Amino acid sequence: MNILVINCGSSSLKYQLINSDSEAVLAKGLCERIGIEGSQITYQPDGKEKEVTVSPMPTHTQAIKLVLDALTNEKSGVIKSLDQVGAVGHRVVHGGESFTSSTIITEEAIQAIEACNDLAPLHNPANLIGIRACQELMPGTPMVAVFDTAFHQTMPEKAYLYGLPYEYYETYKIRRYGFHGTSHSYVSKRAAQFLGKPYGQLKTIVCHLGNGSSISAVQNGKSVDTSMGLTPLEGLIMGTRSGDVDPGVMQFLMHKENMDIDQMLNVLNKKSGVFGVSGVSSDFRDLGDAAADGNKRAEIALESFAYRVAKYVGAYAAAMNGVDVIAFTAGVGENDKNARRMVCSYLAFLGITLDEEANSTRGKEIVISTPDSKVTVVVIPTNEELAIARETLALV
Repeated sequence: MNILVINCGSSSLKYQLINSDSEAVLAKGLCERIGIEGSQITYQPDGKEKEVTVSPMPTHTQAIKLVLDALTNEKSGVIKSLDQVGAVGHRVVHGGESFTSSTIITEEAIQAIEACNDLAPLHNPANLIGIRACQELMPGTPMVAVFDTAFHQTMPEKAYLYGLPYEYYETYKIRRYGFHGTSHSYVSKRAAQFLGKPYGQLKTIVCHLGNGSSISAVQNGKSVDTSMGLTPLEGLIMGTRSGDVDPGVMQFLMHKENMDIDQMLNVLNKKSGVFGVSGVSSDFRDLGDAAADGNKRAEIALESFAYRVAKYVGAYAAAMNGVDVIAFTAGVGENDKNARRMVCSYLAFLGITLDEEANSTRGKEIVISTPDSKVTVVVIPTNEELAIARETLALV
């Protein structure tokens, strides 16, 4: 079966067509600037060059139509007709407490997703637009929603409740939900498989490190804690997000800078993190270059990031009363040997020593701890699209 995976944002749309039998990516691409002047689609069939086409995309429906046209075009299409698409898997950011796993998309499911819009006002409406557009263009094709939050719904109350009046949880469902769940699920499972160990018997810490970063504690195959919270703003210092910050800072700055809450949140989400600390960039490659050239603030930003990651790893080792495997993934986790080295430099208390030669490897599955390490440290490239395709296949 061929499965089309759709990841729909407010003005962009990522897609992959995956053969579920071989798990090969037949084609992939990106629609950019939907509803904005200068929109374009990138399309890349497996083994061939990228094709970039500038084309008006006033709506997501038009964007998805261009995707379907690219997949079926006579020159470089990878399928002859849409009849060869057996199902569509949609990434949905927030499922609240309504969804503990992926689900077949029905009208009832759509209404439940819409009920979570307040929890993810920038993402869920865009995800729903993509779902509606696919339904319009591919009537009768089964569709599945795969939620970023679902994997973390196994967290116990002691982990997900905030120290707020309980009625806020009862009334508004204010709690930690966590994100990147599809990645954390895939990487924790793949790490166990790669190491030949039983997934249901491992204590694993997954470090999903990129422009958006989160850490999860996965005990016996279930997420028991994660660093992001009600929103993706909580947790680690990230590319432009502040991560954990004293709430009193917000009131102090709002008074001093005459900001309202929306302006304050814009600072915390888009002007903070390693970008805010360094004043250089949110791209860790740029920060590494700047630090190498003697930029002290860039150096501090990188050190602060690694320190915060190591603190969460230590906290989750305590939460699980031990750890067997630490897995690095995502853009920074998979490719930045210096970031991994800096994090692991704090973890000698866990009996970890780093294999420097192995740690120099980029973007491939590898053990980077030495054979005598008490905890195995691995790099596992994430594959959220494949995870979504697998979830979709399982349901349809």
